[in-house]
Amino acid sequence: MRKQECDYILSRMLDFTRNVSDLNITVGKPFQVESSGKLIPVEFDPAFEELTPFQTEILALNLINNDRRLTETLLKEGSCDMSYALPGKARFRVNIFSQQRKFSIVLRKLETRIPSCSDLDLPESFLKMGTEKNGIILVTGATGSGKSTSLAAVLNEINEHQSVHIVTLEDPVEYQHSHKRSTFNQREMGSDFDTFPNGLRAALRQAPKVILVGEMRDRDTVEIGLSAAETGHLVLSTLHTVDAGQTINRILGMFNTDEENQIRIRLADTLRWVVCQRLLPKIGGGRVAAFEVMGTNLRVKDSILHGESEGKTFYEIIQTGKAFGMTTFDDFIVQLYERGLITEETAMMYASRKGLVGRGIDSVKAGRGETTTDIEQLEVDKQYGKNKKK
Repeated sequence: MRKQECDYILSRMLDFTRNVSDLNITVGKPFQVESSGKLIPVEFDPAFEELTPFQTEILALNLINNDRRLTETLLKEGSCDMSYALPGKARFRVNIFSQQRKFSIVLRKLETRIPSCSDLDLPESFLKMGTEKNGIILVTGATGSGKSTSLAAVLNEINEHQSVHIVTLEDPVEYQHSHKRSTFNQREMGSDFDTFPNGLRAALRQAPKVILVGEMRDRDTVEIGLSAAETGHLVLSTLHTVDAGQTINRILGMFNTDEENQIRIRLADTLRWVVCQRLLPKIGGGRVAAFEVMGTNLRVKDSILHGESEGKTFYEIIQTGKAFGMTTFDDFIVQLYERGLITEETAMMYASRKGLVGRGIDSVKAGRGETTTDIEQLEVDKQYGKNKKK
């Protein structure tokens, strides 16, 4: 197979339907694309009803394009990451991986236009993040929940308003930022640096004010990131966690027990924001983001230092911090329901605390004059107790 044929297949998959986010190439299945969270088979002529191991391997080798490092990583570790471009059409973040001695490929479509906070309808707290001068900002969530897009919007906000040097360490580079007021140097793992810890150590000698680390994957990356934040840098990164409490615990869990107190102190001093996000099915198709946002204050610092306790959980602190730009998933989900973006079923499905969301939805319904229960024809039993024998 030649590169032109590989590009034709990817172009056909990309154009097959609207809102394509991922291309999925798996042995035993046809070519598939993910649209609004659902996998859809792609029609070709002649048809590919079930891809063979040979076909997926040929496609994988075309994407790797004789890159020795990627080939060695794939054979040694079982998977490799890279970027791939369809000239004038799209860029992809590619993961090739082995499963049962066969190769599968997932290509995530990368947007070429840098989104702004207003384009994405992000909470106002994201604008505050762009004004931070130092510390750590973490955006967390499952794979494909839009973490990189949210961080790109924050960097774009900085780019629009501040004349600073920004260094990004990514695997691979997703959004290609142009130089506006800021100066960007975007480095890709594999071609520009070998590991996140080494790239981050080098970044400290490159005089940046802002450092983006693609992912806090290990203890070394976290430790160097904390050091960078302590020396006056603003560090932005991601983690695969579902809420603020789990994010703090994941970081603490990377260190030994005898180091825990010191890490708690350093994290309490440097953490500025933790944002967790999920994508929910939207009424009318597509998806909409829901956020949990935790800023820093004395109560947050105290809970990081001494751990959560009754009345001092991160969830409860966020609930009482609405005036400071904080919000829980549950409150945000109720807002999405109130705006008519999601159904009641979706709200309850994605709720962290279903009772709170249920009461919030009932309050919204009551405000609209809608019924909040399906129980009908209730009346007082006026004869109750009157016919009892004395």
